[in-house]
Parts: sequence; C-alpha cells; structure tokens
Amino acid sequence: MALWDHLKELKNRLIKSGIGILIGAIGGWIVYNPLLAALKEPVDRISQQTGGVSSVNFSNIGSAFDFQLQMSLIIGLVISSPIWIYQLWAFITPGLTSTERRYTLGYMTAAVPLFLTGIWAGWLVVPQVVRALTQFTPAGFSNIIDARDYIDFVTRMVLVLGFAFLVPVVLVGINMAGVVRGRTILKAWRITVFVVFVLSAVAAPGADAISMFMLAGPLLVLYFAAIGICIMNDKRRDRRVAKQTAETEATADVATPGSELKNL
Repeated sequence: MALWDHLKELKNRLIKSGIGILIGAIGGWIVYNPLLAALKEPVDRISQQTGGVSSVNFSNIGSAFDFQLQMSLIIGLVISSPIWIYQLWAFITPGLTSTERRYTLGYMTAAVPLFLTGIWAGWLVVPQVVRALTQFTPAGFSNIIDARDYIDFVTRMVLVLGFAFLVPVVLVGINMAGVVRGRTILKAWRITVFVVFVLSAVAAPGADAISMFMLAGPLLVLYFAAIGICIMNDKRRDRRVAKQTAETEATADVATPGSELKNL
C-alpha cells in the first residue's frame, strides 16, 4: 500500500473515531447533571458533619461551561472506547500476519471489557475516597474545592483503576512474547497480594473490610487467571520446542549415515 493510501486510511479511521467520541460526548452532556450530583454527594455530606461550608466551587464565569465540556469529553472517550480502539486495531491490521492479527484481536477483545469494568469499579470507589479524605475537615471549618482540581482527582482515580484491570492482559502479552514465564510471575504472588490489599484499603476505606475485599477480589482473580494462562502457554511452548528439537535430532541422525558413506 502506497504512503498516500496509508494517509487516506488513517484519515478515515480518525474521522470514524472522532464521530464515535462526539456521539459519546453528546451522551455525556445529557447525563452530566445526575453524574455531577453523584460526584459531589460526598462533599455535600461533609458540610452536614462539620457544620461548615463544603462544596465544589466554580472559580470564574466560564469555568462551569468548561467543566461540563471537559466532563462530557471524558465520558465520551470512555463510552466510545470500543469504537476508537477497534479503529486503531483495524488501521494496524493490514501490516500484521494472520497469527499476529488473531493475537491482537484477542487482546483487544479482552482489554476493552476489562478497561470498562475497571472504570466502573473506579466510579464505585471514588465517593469512598472523597468521603475518607474530606472527613478530616475540622468542625466549623469550610472545605471549598475547585471544580477543576476535583475533576482531575476523580479522573485520575477512575483511570488508574481502569488501567489496573488491564494488568492481566499485559502479563499475558509479555508471556506470549517470551519475555517472562508464568512461574516467574507466580513467585511474586505474596508481594502482589500484599500490594493489592494495601491499595484496596486506601482506595476503598470504610468501617469494615467488605469494600476492600470487593475491590481486591476481582483484581486478584484476574491476576491469578492471567498466571494460569501464562503457565498453560509455557507448557504448550515447551512441548512445541521439544517436538521441534526431537524432529531436528531425528533428521540429523538420518542424515549422518549418508554423509559418512559419502566421505568414504
């Protein structure tokens, strides 16, 4: 394919991705008000506990519009993620072999729902985090939060959990590439479990451990499922290598008598 054809294909993929993001952003604009009410609910509750003022503040005249536009675009990116991820895959597919195409399709099929699941989990734990951090406001004091800082905080929390759910896909990918074996990953399970529970305790604090286990459980299940896939792939690769080695040795054994007679 010529360079001009590549550029034309890229333009078409970008246009389709942009249309998908635009449609998602329109949906984000529609659900903005109930979404914002759910996000600021933990902040409003602090004012009831401390007796002071606690709210999300817009610092200037145009910040409310900028805030809604930014929120709509973020929601649009999340909603339309299957569309623009597929367009990216479709653009690079012509340069891949059939085997590579099958692998990348499998990774994409697993990555999209895992990422969206992580976003959903982040949406569930963000109010808990906001509530835990703002409850330190002393009685009688105010907590006026800038809207832009608030949306940056929420976005980072949600995206971190979204990408955390992609870790199993990354582990399987590097194992498929032969970088690390499944049993090597398994050796670090104690450290991984400890880190997951620490992060879960920070991200989902509460009066009991239920919220922590609700967050840590899916992450650990995905982690050990990825290790199981890696170990099975290692066994399949070892059998293939052993078979190829045996065939090579058999071919060499067959070829050796002939070569000796020729030398004689």
